[in-house]
Amino acid sequence: MDGFINLKKLPDWTSHDCVAKVRRILQTKKVGHGGTLDPAAVGVLPIAIGKATRLLQYLPEGKAYRAIIRLGIETTTDDLAGEIIYSEPASAVTIDRIQAVIPEFIGEIVQTPPMYSAIQVNGQRLYKLARAGEVIEVPTRLVNIYTIDILNWTPGDFPEIEVQINCGGGTYIRSIARDLGVKLGTRGVLAFLERNASCGFELPQSITLEDLETQQRAGTFIPIAPERGLAHLPTVTLLAADLVKFWSQGKRLPLCELQLTPTNPDPSGFVKVMDEHCCLGVGEIRQIESEHLLVPQTVLI
Repeated sequence: MDGFINLKKLPDWTSHDCVAKVRRILQTKKVGHGGTLDPAAVGVLPIAIGKATRLLQYLPEGKAYRAIIRLGIETTTDDLAGEIIYSEPASAVTIDRIQAVIPEFIGEIVQTPPMYSAIQVNGQRLYKLARAGEVIEVPTRLVNIYTIDILNWTPGDFPEIEVQINCGGGTYIRSIARDLGVKLGTRGVLAFLERNASCGFELPQSITLEDLETQQRAGTFIPIAPERGLAHLPTVTLLAADLVKFWSQGKRLPLCELQLTPTNPDPSGFVKVMDEHCCLGVGEIRQIESEHLLVPQTVLI
């Protein structure tokens, strides 16, 4: 059983909890996920099972979120799960002011992750250091924010703005909530978060753990095929049995001897490698001296 699950994570489950539950349901040890989702958050959590766990690194990085940001409040965790350390009405903030500052958060920006996060510093998770009361400098990172669209605005003493955010991997929406509040002259926390797309998987097609368990008991569960998870990569097809054998042995193959899909006649970089029936893994097209070669990176057979 090798492939992916487009899992819909429900609130109060950690990403690790979901992986452990999938292991129990499917009775398999090889299970991994494609990007941590906070316990309070809901939405898409890509899961890989079996040999597909080797492919998680090749999934597309793009993510999309629907978030509600509450202004006038600051917490230790930058969301409502933490201890409130600032609370002052922010009724003076207007939607016009928000529209004026949001462009500052779009593009490649420097972001400071929340102290309560899974990032490692000196081999320790930040959230563990925070729980131990240690105060350290959180390292900044470059992240890509593609779009931020305002969906709804609710004025009041502690106004809320609902936004749709499309971004690259490694982006913390809690940090956007915190920094937006500061930019507006107040504070901000993340009040709600739904990931509606991640690594090429989208929320409408996702299933819950309960759905997975029901399908497994009925014998109807079929994982998403590896090649569907790698649909964004160009395809190289190995038709000859000897080429498949050489690939499985980790040998480099001359590109001129292979069949390329019509839509990708000149691939470069990473490619998914197929035979007539299934995905054989991921390779990389490299030019070595005067020859273009298919170099195995991850072999599934």
